Amino acid sequence: MSFLQLEQVYYAWRSSTTPSVNGVSLSLDPLECVGLVGGSGSGKSTLIKLILGLAKPQNGHVYWQQQALQQASARQLKDYRQAVQYIPQEPHTSLPPNQNVAQVLSTPLKHLKGLRASYRQLCQAVDQVELPKAILDRNITELSGGQAQRIALARALIVQPQFLLADEPTSGLDLPLREQIKQLLINVCQQNSMGLLLVTHDISLASGLCSRLLVMNNGSVIEDRPTDLLLASPQHSYTQQLLQAVPSLPAAQHAYKA
Repeated sequence: MSFLQLEQVYYAWRSSTTPSVNGVSLSLDPLECVGLVGGSGSGKSTLIKLILGLAKPQNGHVYWQQQALQQASARQLKDYRQAVQYIPQEPHTSLPPNQNVAQVLSTPLKHLKGLRASYRQLCQAVDQVELPKAILDRNITELSGGQAQRIALARALIVQPQFLLADEPTSGLDLPLREQIKQLLINVCQQNSMGLLLVTHDISLASGLCSRLLVMNNGSVIEDRPTDLLLASPQHSYTQQLLQAVPSLPAAQHAYKA
């Protein structure tokens, strides 16, 4: 049984006659680590919004555990938002600047589970992303880019999700920090038995992390194959262009293999 499933999903913004997502069908299993790769304007961001339920497809359906999101009750949607957590591309602009780390981590527990975060839970949350507990008192504006990305990940993990959706999680970070965040994602997926959809324009990042790659272009998923097979024999010219733009590809360190 698929954890998440899209069936012929279509979406076009009102300002455009060209669909951002054009008949996409795919399935994601609970323990899969999948990369969604494509350039700017390929439709990745719109597909994220559809998966998160922030936009409704004009045709087709998004299913969670065989329940169509468009037909889900408020209770089911709340459960879904706990099960599928989002890590934003730019945490410095998405995290509340007027709050400290403890407040940021407490909010999802309160809103999604009706719980008041204990000091122990907060310490465990920052420890899991390899930050000291002293950071709980620091304001979001005081964090470095790498620290902010780790706090965004801790905020997602604190509600114990089943699946992570990470949007360009290493964007704007230097190479050492990119490698640290990549390894951290591998670790937390293994430790928490979670799946991951990694959204990126960087095929080298996805190939070093994911056991399966989706390539998106002009609103369509043009390839959906195991990483090793796709890298060895790309079937679409656009995929070949993405690979040619990368000097070398890292050895795969897949969090999970489907």
